[in-house]
Formats: sequence, structure tokens, C-alpha cells
Amino acid sequence: MADTQTAPQPEQAPAPPAASTSDAPVNGDADMADAAPQSAAAELPEGATEVLYVNNLNEKIHLPIMKQSLKVLFREYGNVLGVTAHSNVRMRGQAFVTLDSKEAAAKAVREVQKFPLYGRAMQLAFARTESDALVKKRHPDDMDEHLKTRAERKKVSRRENPLRRKRLAQKAAAKQAAETGQAPTLAAAAPRRIVQMPDEYLPPNKILFVQNLPDDTTKESLEALFHPYPNLLEVRTIPGRRNIAFVEFIDEHSSGVARDALHNSRFSGTTGAATGEEGLKIKVTFAKKG
Repeated sequence: MADTQTAPQPEQAPAPPAASTSDAPVNGDADMADAAPQSAAAELPEGATEVLYVNNLNEKIHLPIMKQSLKVLFREYGNVLGVTAHSNVRMRGQAFVTLDSKEAAAKAVREVQKFPLYGRAMQLAFARTESDALVKKRHPDDMDEHLKTRAERKKVSRRENPLRRKRLAQKAAAKQAAETGQAPTLAAAAPRRIVQMPDEYLPPNKILFVQNLPDDTTKESLEALFHPYPNLLEVRTIPGRRNIAFVEFIDEHSSGVARDALHNSRFSGTTGAATGEEGLKIKVTFAKKG
């Protein structure tokens, strides 16, 4: 990901959301926050990085204006090291924002999630790879290797792009037709590859999808696991599929609290409790809408 240059300030830059005054930790409900020490506010969610993946951006906004707007918005949380966005079809409506610390990025995720920018509610998640700006700051000696790896990753992505394969097949068919004097014939088109958004990036939903549950999991043990989190409505197990379940809350905020607290925690299906060492690591994500 290449670092971006500063674009002209838009005439009406969107105002950032009001900074939170709460010292409560990210993962936990009100009761947990009251019992936690003040330093718990600094705890980071699992997988937190300095690089934010932002999607559902308004594609009609000119790219330089969108980059500058993101820079203005996120510098309320820390020093913005870089904003990366591209106009190609695969990356439209998406951007990567690099902040100077994981704490700043975590606070931005909490407060900017679903913030409407140019009429579109942004979706935020932590990126899984380092940006150019972050590598340059943290370990500049590895920059050459980082650029080489990124270029190779991009090369593989382009090579596997179904649109590129289709164009190459059309060119090959046209060349063969010119050589033989016959009308071009194309091989049957390969099934279209459906690119699905990773579960961790799915938009908020009041219903959670729980996976990788132990074989001895019961509805009662799941209710015991999710009961400490406020506004729980219902736990729904699937007949014949003990390793998955759906958990519904009153609203998306409540389900988000439970998801952040329990995702990748170890769970004992017998006792219905999150454990420190024993049990499987369960996967808790927002369910897909529609």
C-alpha cells in the first residue's frame, strides 16, 4: 500500500464524531466496567493494529477529497501516518488509514464505527497487513523486503482475477480465429468466483453467529455463557449441528459488546463458561444480514 499525498481540503469537511469521555473498557458491559480499574481503558481488543480498514465509503466522492476527509477525521485520534485508497474496481469504496499507535486505532474503531461520511455509514476493522507508512516508521530496514512481498501479493491477486482470465481467453480465441479463418469460439466460462467478505469484517447485526462450539454444547450452557451480557433475547441452537448457534440481542450495540468479549475465547460446552486454558476457541461474529 503506497502512502498518499495531502489532497486539497474539501470546502465542507465532515465533522468527526464527538470524542468519547467514557473510561470503560471496550470489551465488557456496564457492570464489568464499574468493577474494572481505570487502566482497563487502555486494554486493546485482540488483533488490534495501527492500520484501519475502512469500507462502505461513498464511491461518488473524488478520491483526493475522500483521502483528505479521512485524514481530517482520523487525526482527532492520533497522528495519521498515511491514507491509502485506489480507484480500481476491486478497491472502490475502501481505504486504509495508518495511525501512530494501536491505542489510537482502537479508539477510532470504537467511536467512528458507522459514522456517516458523505451519506454512507463507514465500517471499520483492523487491517491484517502493515502499511508502507507503518513499516517505514517501525522497521525501515525491512522496507525493501516489504515492498517485494507486497508486489508479489498483488501479482498473484491479478493473476487470479477472473476478469483478467476472461480477457486473455478472448484474445487467445481471436488469435486462433485469425490464424484458422474460423469464427472465434470461447471455452465455457469458468464459474464466477464469489468473493466473500471475511466474517470479521461483516457489518454490525443484533444477531451473532457462534462457531467452533464443542460437541457437548447445549442451549443451556450457551445461555450461561451469554447471560452476563445485557439485553440478551434468545439463544438458538441448530438441530444436528452442535458446533454452531445463533444468539440474538435487543440491539447491535449489545451484540457488539458480547462479540468483542467472547470472540476467540475458550469455551467449555459442559460448564457453559469461558475458560482460560481448556476448551475450544470459539468464533463469535455478526451474522450476515439478508
